[in-house]
Amino acid sequence: AVSRGAGSPDPVADPEIVVVAVPPSVVTDVVREALERYPRAVITDVTSVKAGLIAAVEQSGHGDRFVGGHPMAGKERSGPMAAAARLFEGRPWAIVPTSTSTDGAVATVTLLAESVGAVPRRMDAATHDRAVALVSHVPHLASVAVAGLLNNAPEGALELAGPGLRDVTRIAGSETGLWIDILSGNAAEV
Repeated sequence: AVSRGAGSPDPVADPEIVVVAVPPSVVTDVVREALERYPRAVITDVTSVKAGLIAAVEQSGHGDRFVGGHPMAGKERSGPMAAAARLFEGRPWAIVPTSTSTDGAVATVTLLAESVGAVPRRMDAATHDRAVALVSHVPHLASVAVAGLLNNAPEGALELAGPGLRDVTRIAGSETGLWIDILSGNAAEV
């Protein structure tokens, strides 16, 4: 992203907020590192699974400065070339505090979501994980299943496809490794 003119290659020495954007399998370690490295910053994340992360942060003793976040605005493409300035506008952003998150930390993460046009939705981790299983994770699996069926489509069948098929299979093009990580992290709810 820096090579495209977004942001700075130099880290901020004393940030007010740190947004952790890594896969679910490594988010707990990266959040713990950020909580230790930036002792005055509010730390949030954008990971799509929350229960394990929230529990780990609460056990770390730094839950007052952490507030989980999850913008529901993903796309099947990733990287700086897929960036969209209005990606979050009007989209829900889950705000998932720990049991000890301060009001100030919650307000900081809520302001972040609002500043990019998102609609904050506050909930606990279990509610979040159950909800995203229903509205995001299972639909992704359904999309992959339909796309997989197309591999054996009879000759000429795809010539009849309309925009509905594209709508149903679009998200099947998302990064497989990330989705395996997400689904593993929320397997019980899925």
